[in-house]
Amino acid sequence: MGDIDAIRRFLDESTVEPDVIARARTHALEVGAAPVSPAVGAQIAVLAAATDARSIVEVGTGTGVSGLWLLHGAPRATLTTIDCEPEHLALARRAFADARVPTTRARFITGRAADVLPRMNEAAYDIVLVDADPEGVIEYVEHGLRLVRPGGTVLVPRVLAGGAVADPVRRDPVTRAYRSLIQETRDSPAVLEALSIAGEGLLQLTTIRHD
Repeated sequence: MGDIDAIRRFLDESTVEPDVIARARTHALEVGAAPVSPAVGAQIAVLAAATDARSIVEVGTGTGVSGLWLLHGAPRATLTTIDCEPEHLALARRAFADARVPTTRARFITGRAADVLPRMNEAAYDIVLVDADPEGVIEYVEHGLRLVRPGGTVLVPRVLAGGAVADPVRRDPVTRAYRSLIQETRDSPAVLEALSIAGEGLLQLTTIRHD
């Protein structure tokens, strides 16, 4: 694992993070919100830009790091972000204000994703990012695949669980959840799947068009 760890460190150190995102990262570390790595942030920004995303859902706001990366790549998008921690959402609002993101482009919802996602419109979004409650990740991804338009993208950071997913000895609930997610999406005829080892890992799922 030494070479892989070195590659991940190199990727993070080579990623230039905008100052406003770096400040949001500092706040995240202070409150234990566990932000996505710079390398994963850069990847989701590129994916948002490549898909010309206009409507994005984020499950797990944290202090705004991943949301700011998504809007960095898709400056015309509207982001709906969900978190159950009011303190984290308050810090995210401040980060978005510091980044001069118009209030019309960011909608903050305080609540449990399991309660909020079922009420959201089907096939209405370009990207859904799932970064909350690892043990519920399969349920959230199922909702995400329902919410994205045909050809839309669901992104799941942290899916390698710090390397635990690749260790057959590990059987804890988080590792099993991520391992099951990877297997189920890999075997699904409804999605295309790609798995990146950058940072903490990023699972990329695109729904297959049938038109």
